[in-house]
Amino acid sequence: MKGIMVMGTASDVGKSLVCTALCRLLANEGIRVAPFKSQNLSPYTERAINGIPISRAQFIQAEAARTEPTADMNPIILQPGADGTLTGTFCGERLKPVSGMAYRDVYFKQAIQAIGRSLDSLNDSFEAIVIEGAGSPVEMNLLARDIVNMRVAELADVSVVLVADIDRGGVFASIVGTLELLQRSERNRVKAIIINKFKGDPEGFQEGVEFIESYTGIPVLGVLPYKPDHGIAEEDTPRPKTLAPSGIDHYDAWSEHVRQHIDWSLLKGIIGVEEACR
Repeated sequence: MKGIMVMGTASDVGKSLVCTALCRLLANEGIRVAPFKSQNLSPYTERAINGIPISRAQFIQAEAARTEPTADMNPIILQPGADGTLTGTFCGERLKPVSGMAYRDVYFKQAIQAIGRSLDSLNDSFEAIVIEGAGSPVEMNLLARDIVNMRVAELADVSVVLVADIDRGGVFASIVGTLELLQRSERNRVKAIIINKFKGDPEGFQEGVEFIESYTGIPVLGVLPYKPDHGIAEEDTPRPKTLAPSGIDHYDAWSEHVRQHIDWSLLKGIIGVEEACR
């Protein structure tokens, strides 16, 4: 299928907002695009068109893509309980409370099948899929039961863009460490890197870009300046939605901010929609 998967070096690096921007940018070029996240662990949900809860992030991304949100865009949405159990919605059905370890053991095969069905359904209806990963793709204790990162990229057979948050510090180590811990076949899927939440003049980071590209052999797609007034609710945090400038479509404003600071032509080529956009 045509599409891209956005992974991060850690949680809260900006994957959801990057995906939101890509959905709007592709939609603005006439591409029928859909968001997807296989499994989300979040208390914040919205209702898809069939009434099934999905993550707020994928609901927002569907709005950005100018399409109706469906359950296939987020087939598994989980909520952690105070006692350590998980509840939520699994393929449209209410999940009974289950421990995290039991969930991984009992539902792994079912989850893989459900994720494959949802991807196939979206692929039948859309020209491109923007897939969001979860946390880091190299949580080594979780890899055997991974259903949110590289196994999804393999199921969809799409390339990966890796997002790193420079504001938290350690951006070089986080990028290099993530790539080093990936299997060779997984690393080969990573076609570009985005540096997110940069405060200051991005031109001052040119030496950093050159180091990353030289050391990893992977192009830096762009350095995104921090933009606090994007006006888009966060995926799974209680942080209040920031206010966007009045009189401006906040999805257009945010996506244009991203487009101005990345190599959009290169990314379209990676996604495989360059011809369709001409």
